[in-house]
Amino acid sequence: MNLLALDTGTEFLSIALRTEGPHGSRVVEHQSAGGAKASTDLIAAVLQMLADAGVRLADLDAICFGSGPGSFTGLRTACSVVQGLAFGAGVPVLPVDSLLAVAEDARFRALPDVPVLQVTALLDARMDEIYAARYRFENGQWQTLSASALLRPEDWVASPAGDAPHVVAGNVFTVYADRLSPASLQAAQVVPALPLAAAMLRVAPALLAQGLAVDAALAMPSYIRDKVAKTTAEREAEKAAALAAAVP
Repeated sequence: MNLLALDTGTEFLSIALRTEGPHGSRVVEHQSAGGAKASTDLIAAVLQMLADAGVRLADLDAICFGSGPGSFTGLRTACSVVQGLAFGAGVPVLPVDSLLAVAEDARFRALPDVPVLQVTALLDARMDEIYAARYRFENGQWQTLSASALLRPEDWVASPAGDAPHVVAGNVFTVYADRLSPASLQAAQVVPALPLAAAMLRVAPALLAQGLAVDAALAMPSYIRDKVAKTTAEREAEKAAALAAAVP
């Protein structure tokens, strides 16, 4: 199975390509700075990776992308690039939950041989909040226990399963070190992790088998936080209310 995956939803740009050959599968990766630079480097990096591997876009079975939650601009960048590449080549698109990719990245890094595992994935959502989701790995498959949610760091509480090792994974442990529950962190193995494209490649076959690939035109990011700014009317209403409250 030939698969391309990319993620631009964090501070890093991550691309990975899996190709099948006579001697088995091969995975190559590219990682670089994300943010505004990702939008200028992404397409060139993808095309160079494909050229180096001798693979055409039309040879791909699917193109995967980190669908979120994550940076609004980053998610839109990944989705739009994937749509353009996939539409032109007639290739399906596979949106991959970014927190699931974090969980898989942590599993692969820290406990690759453990048959049963619970992972709580946490990503920095900025604005003093985090994204959180909980997953269970068993029989080589991932199951969602708690879907993605937006929380204040101090409101997150670990929910470990008694029959499986518990890992807390993500990129929040430095920026929110003084706001995450020490008891929750002490009850688990903490693993820094990101929604890397290589992790998406590992979960993609199971997601494809579940029929989760979509036509390029139907691919959409998953924002979770659907509002980051107030409208002019809302700001004016707040000002009026504040002025009214200040009048004796």
